[in-house]
Amino acid sequence: APPSTPQPAPFGHAPAADPYGGGYPGYPAYQGGYNQGWQPAPANGMGITAMVLGIIATVLFCFYGLGIILGILALIFGFIGRGRAQRGEATNGGMALAGIILGAIGTLISSAFIGFIIWAIANDDFDSTNDDPWSNTLVVDVSR
Repeated sequence: APPSTPQPAPFGHAPAADPYGGGYPGYPAYQGGYNQGWQPAPANGMGITAMVLGIIATVLFCFYGLGIILGILALIFGFIGRGRAQRGEATNGGMALAGIILGAIGTLISSAFIGFIIWAIANDDFDSTNDDPWSNTLVVDVSR
């Protein structure tokens, strides 16, 4: 028989698989190892961090400056995460955008709150008819 013609298997044995990817007759050929088509996982950490910090900055705006700090961090992480999503390194561009928006809102609300506190302290006048402005007792003169 010519060498290109497949030889029948010995009686009682299955035909041997071709080590070079030929496979068994009637079955698809082996397509490669475990690493074929492997791609690195998306780097979504920056977008997630931006959104979490933005939420915390918005909720904790009344903690005297904490909202400003967390809001600025959310903006930084959000812009980095958005850049990664546009380059195709991450899949959560919307989450990074939400972190940017919430970080900006948290920063603005916290700044307005601190400005209001400063304004209230500056415009509070302690003028009182009582000599002791720190007195909190009421004395009632009762005659019998």
